[in-house]
Amino acid sequence: MADDLFGLETAVGKYYPDAGIQQCLVHVSRNISHHIRVHDRKAVLNDFKLIHRAANKRMAEHSLANFIDHWCKVTQALLKSQKLLVCFNFPPAIRSSIYSTNLIESFNKKFKRQTMKREQFSNEESLERTLMTVILD
Repeated sequence: MADDLFGLETAVGKYYPDAGIQQCLVHVSRNISHHIRVHDRKAVLNDFKLIHRAANKRMAEHSLANFIDHWCKVTQALLKSQKLLVCFNFPPAIRSSIYSTNLIESFNKKFKRQTMKREQFSNEESLERTLMTVILD
């Protein structure tokens, strides 16, 4: 998953050449919502949701094409991105954890909250115990 982080695709490709890079669809929808009129926002975002809620990749491609055709002024950047439908290469059971980086961001925030509570750790093992507690929770 990536949010257009500069160099990430190159770095991942260097060590994992077969890895697919998925752009976060939640962040794409937020970016789209910032470029449209408020009274159109609900309709545009509902149409965009049809893309990641599609049952398979073919239906997602069809939904994406319809979205671009219907909302062409808003979606010029989508035409350039080839990383929106990578999640459809995976089984439906894990697709929802792939199309958004929100799960990862939430997990990282939990780490940050726990480590920021302490001014310092007495040793590396203390830090590891704290982080393992977060992971197990």
